Amino acid sequence: MYKILLLLCLPVMLLAQKQKLAGTVMNNDSEKLQAVQIELYDSKNELITEFKTDADGNFTWEGISETDVKIVVKNKGYSLFEKKLDLEKTKALQIILSKESNKIGEVIITKRKPVVKRKVDRLEFNVENSNISSLNAWEILKNTPGVTTNNNVLRIKGSSGILVTINDKKVMLSGDELKNLLENTQGDEVKSVEVITNPPAKYEASGSSVLNIVMKKNKIEGYRSILTSKYIQTQYAKAVFGLSQYYKKDKLSVMASYFRGLGTYYREGTDHVNYPESQTRWISTMNRKDKNTNQNTLNFNVEYELDSLTNLSLNYSGFFYPKSYGTYHVPTLIYNSQDVAESNYTTVNDHRNRVTNNALSFQVDRKLNTKSKLSWINYLAGNNSDKFQNVNTYLNFAGQPPREENFQTQNNSDVQLYSSQLDYQWKNDKLEFESGAKYSFVKTRSTLDFSDNENGLLQYRPEKSSVFDYKEYNFGLYSSLSYTLGKWSFKGGLRAEMTNLEGIVSEPYELNENKYWKFFPTFYAQYTTDDKHEFGFSYGKRITRPFYSWLNPAKSYYNLFSYYQGDPKLKATITHNLNFTYSWKEWNIDLYYRKEIYPSMEISYQEPSTHNLIYYFTNIENGEAFGLSLYKSFQVKPWWNIIVSENLEHNENNFKGTDGALYKNKVWNLDSNVSTSFTLNKSSDWKMEVGHRYNSPGIQGTFRISGVWSAYFVMNRKFFNKKLEASLFFNDIFRTTGKKVSTKYANQDNYYLDYGDAQGFTLSLKYNFGNQSVKNAKTIKKTAEQDRL
Repeated sequence: MYKILLLLCLPVMLLAQKQKLAGTVMNNDSEKLQAVQIELYDSKNELITEFKTDADGNFTWEGISETDVKIVVKNKGYSLFEKKLDLEKTKALQIILSKESNKIGEVIITKRKPVVKRKVDRLEFNVENSNISSLNAWEILKNTPGVTTNNNVLRIKGSSGILVTINDKKVMLSGDELKNLLENTQGDEVKSVEVITNPPAKYEASGSSVLNIVMKKNKIEGYRSILTSKYIQTQYAKAVFGLSQYYKKDKLSVMASYFRGLGTYYREGTDHVNYPESQTRWISTMNRKDKNTNQNTLNFNVEYELDSLTNLSLNYSGFFYPKSYGTYHVPTLIYNSQDVAESNYTTVNDHRNRVTNNALSFQVDRKLNTKSKLSWINYLAGNNSDKFQNVNTYLNFAGQPPREENFQTQNNSDVQLYSSQLDYQWKNDKLEFESGAKYSFVKTRSTLDFSDNENGLLQYRPEKSSVFDYKEYNFGLYSSLSYTLGKWSFKGGLRAEMTNLEGIVSEPYELNENKYWKFFPTFYAQYTTDDKHEFGFSYGKRITRPFYSWLNPAKSYYNLFSYYQGDPKLKATITHNLNFTYSWKEWNIDLYYRKEIYPSMEISYQEPSTHNLIYYFTNIENGEAFGLSLYKSFQVKPWWNIIVSENLEHNENNFKGTDGALYKNKVWNLDSNVSTSFTLNKSSDWKMEVGHRYNSPGIQGTFRISGVWSAYFVMNRKFFNKKLEASLFFNDIFRTTGKKVSTKYANQDNYYLDYGDAQGFTLSLKYNFGNQSVKNAKTIKKTAEQDRL
């Protein structure tokens, strides 16, 4: 094995014969056209390069390794020109473009609707030059077939175990950080979004599905800069300011961006716990208000073409804020069996948080010849967080004198990871082979210092404090093969991953070790009829390893009667995905089945003897789901489009209760997304969209989650020759995204009401400087491990 890897790394590179292409572009009046965009595609219809004509309408491009190519010429106001060429026979080209008219009656067509294309192993949502390309990448994902969002969590067919990648390079962020990144990614630089329900063997085995954002490639020289400002008004105001800069000259491409966010964040919640043993009800009201005035996001990417075959990339990304703080006042009323509030207590939680996240990566891409290429990437990342809280509780229980209790906790978490990956690819017209290997190492250390005033003075309590050390090694190998035979397309692959982990808890001392090999097969088949009916079948096996914070067994107290706790013995979740697909004339139907073994998730349970409400991560026995997805785009008028996306699913979770009995939680769930968009004006790129999203009641382990719905409205318009773009977005117009999460079985009877302060509006302004033809330098590949930070 090591000899094979060493051989793949050897710099034995084959030099391909170079071709040259030259010519002139003019119109029907024999006028030579300057700055005309020209694109070259290979025999697999993949973009090789793009360039523009000079002031005299001429173009020349050397160093083309392909022989059979397709040339595409685009110019505003002219019809698209396409032609296949044999560069060994083609000496010079004279291209004549014909003028076109975009007006139909009184309606002006500005952009086409998105195109959905079914491939053997994925669904491609092509948004390039479409009527939603003016949205940011986050909004484009929310409009992608089969994708839904719930509390800013992306889901595919009801599953939230999603890996997000950009140009097949993993994005090592999650939650609000991922949302911020995608909101600052310009939609007009997105070519397509790939929904990969059963990811091929090339992808990490982690996560149930993959969302791959394909960006337009940068081949045009120049400089540009984007100045961004955003004002968000919900319960309290927030703002984001940023500057992005892009530069390409000859073989060098550079991108750098900085964003700063500030504001006050609010969330409403109420806990209800019924204790049948004591016939009491405990009701706590928590309205959380936190301030964070210094959120910083940095990204720097440099790419250098060493020669026509070798490309080098270096990337740094960072996210940090020195202080997020707030004080929660949480009153709790305790009602007796006669529904009279006989006792109460109030918790005052004064807290502050600090987070630092840094990532550095280096990548080398090398074409070995016209059919094969090699990629190698190294990644280093670190995440450090510090959380402090000072909790005072004022108790007034019936039959007891009033008293005050106080405790403090200091939590520190430090995560360091390293990975190295090597990928090889070979392909011709009908056959494609891929193989590679990856090694990664993760080290985490979490400490909890607990102090209370049990003896009248604040003292450190070693029995309630903890140190948790965790190490994990992963080694993976994969191979896959694709073959096209007439109307049939096949693809199959196998990935093997070895995991070696060690977790040590300091007090009480506990050692948890595990080492295992897992194999992850994938298979795909697709048949296309003469009239373009497409039938597909796929199977994939995946693994979801727990987040590192879920493994920490230390008790993190919210108040005297509630705490969160992880489990160092959490098992990885194994998922089996099975899909049947059908596509025809923009009808896309997906019938699927998903089986999960030992899903890990957060649940809660109440302890009657201490009246504690405990939140912890655990494995339930299994989960099972099957459903039907439907996506259809209706072009009512050239300027009016309607999109319908529906997902009906039966979901079932089996879990053991606190009494040791086996329980079943099941539900039929409907996710519905209906939107309509209008293109109003060509010169100002003026667009509007109105949408409605509905999620019927769902489940998660012991939880039953109420249904929610929301309506939104967005308008975009460009000014000053499209250099200034303004956007107005109204979200959760009727304040209907609040939800109820309940647990009810045996002696467990509790629920909480939650509202994430979604109702509000956002006003965004974006100003573009410089050459707006420059596109993002490609984002560097990253690893799956940081998804678990």
